[in-house]
Amino acid sequence: MKTRIAIGVSLIAVALVTANLFASHAQQAAGEQPIGNGAPPLSNPLKVALLKWYKANTVPTEFAVGALPIGVAFDGANIWVASGSGVTELRASDGQLLGTFATGSGPGGVTYDGANMWVSNSGESTVSKVRASDGKVLGKFTVPGVVAWWMTFDGANIWVPTSSKTGNGSVTKLRASDGANLGSFTVGNSPAALAFDGENVWVTNLGSNNVSKLRASDGTVLGTFAVGGQPFGIAFDGADMWVVNQGDGTVSKLRASDGTVLGTFTVGGSPYGVAFDGANVWVTGMPELFELRASDGRAIGHWHNPGTNATGVAFDGANIWVAGYNNNKIGKL
Repeated sequence: MKTRIAIGVSLIAVALVTANLFASHAQQAAGEQPIGNGAPPLSNPLKVALLKWYKANTVPTEFAVGALPIGVAFDGANIWVASGSGVTELRASDGQLLGTFATGSGPGGVTYDGANMWVSNSGESTVSKVRASDGKVLGKFTVPGVVAWWMTFDGANIWVPTSSKTGNGSVTKLRASDGANLGSFTVGNSPAALAFDGENVWVTNLGSNNVSKLRASDGTVLGTFAVGGQPFGIAFDGADMWVVNQGDGTVSKLRASDGTVLGTFTVGGSPYGVAFDGANVWVTGMPELFELRASDGRAIGHWHNPGTNATGVAFDGANIWVAGYNNNKIGKL
């Protein structure tokens, strides 16, 4: 009987220690542990039984791509990376190289339209349409001015940010089915990147320190909204637009319905690209990578890689992919 009682007491003690350990982890996950040493706070392990996604992989697995990678996009199965070598296709499940395809001079941005990849060739003011199934270039279409990096797809058309040699900006609308030019619409100076909110197209105007909202149906400018210095990357989270401001190391959150600035969050350095993973916003930079909670902009993850500058970023439904501009690789996190 005494033996059984002793075993019972021991089991209770072990349970209490385990509970205290889990509680400690839960407190850390709730934000009581500051971010440091390049590691994000832990997720709450008490949620494991609920099949809650748990951040076990906090060190990226890297795969070689072309020189100076910039744009990243996901096609539902594979990751595409635009670089000086063309556009590279990697299998998302394991990073296996599936091919590299020449598109033109200075590939920078890459966007998926549901069947094809569109690549902006900044060195020759063209946009290439590449069949996602086999990498065949189906067409190359000229746009006015100098092509900027990141385009967007509105369900029927591809929108391309361009600017003149003097910096005057416009956005060109190409019909995705055949590349026909449906019009160019004036925006701010040096437009850099675009995002679609389901009805409207948003563009960051790098040289004007603002963003423009255009009606997708006809290109009418519905509003221009001030953000931070030198806005670059932009993403939509289902309700709000997130804009990274290279000039002052901040990220702006704007309500998509009316452009109201809901918050400005400091990340430091020179932020570059942005992506939404369904719950959080990921911001690349030089050489930082930040994860911000979309609900309130709180930084919940921070990675520092002194070996490269992080540029393009995309979410594949399970993992974040980040282009390493200086090390010619893409990281899977």
